Amino acid sequence: MALIIGLTGGIATGKSTVADMFKNYGIPVVDTDKISFDLLRKGCNAYNEVLTLFGKEILLTNNDVNRKKLGRAIFNDNVKRKKLNNIIHPRVRSITLSEVKKHEELGANIIVIDVPLLFETDFVKLVDKTIVVYTTPKLQIERLIGRDSIKKEYALLKIESQMPIEDKVKLADYVIDNSSSVLTTRKEFNKVIKELEVL
Repeated sequence: MALIIGLTGGIATGKSTVADMFKNYGIPVVDTDKISFDLLRKGCNAYNEVLTLFGKEILLTNNDVNRKKLGRAIFNDNVKRKKLNNIIHPRVRSITLSEVKKHEELGANIIVIDVPLLFETDFVKLVDKTIVVYTTPKLQIERLIGRDSIKKEYALLKIESQMPIEDKVKLADYVIDNSSSVLTTRKEFNKVIKELEVL
């Protein structure tokens, strides 16, 4: 049986950077964001259900889902957010389990599941150990503003809509601090890898 690692963090803390380090190390990463993205492609059942729920207002001119509009549509609407989650999450979970099984059959000793809402969902039940990628709240805001080209007020709203990063740190088995240089982050990653490989 492979060791299943849940990788998470707050928005703009650098989770993708650490996920890439796992991939470069030769450890398979199951990216739940990518699975969600693929589920919303034209022709998929999830796409049709989401379109029925939100209407054509969330589409681009080529009929692809405008993910920014979809994000804003559910941002302050808990009912629609829950309905969207009910459409997407069971499918993501099913595909994730299938991907994990595939990697196990290929002989992987460690498999990473990259999940933004690891602790907020039942995905935490699928993993043996958890890693949180941390950065300071100040850096998190700066990175989010730069990455998404949004104003500070909206960046704060997005961050505050998630479980506080400090709470995630308390729940984690391992923490990788991504507040400094990539070199420092890699050193922390290497330390965690050494510990995981002896489990």
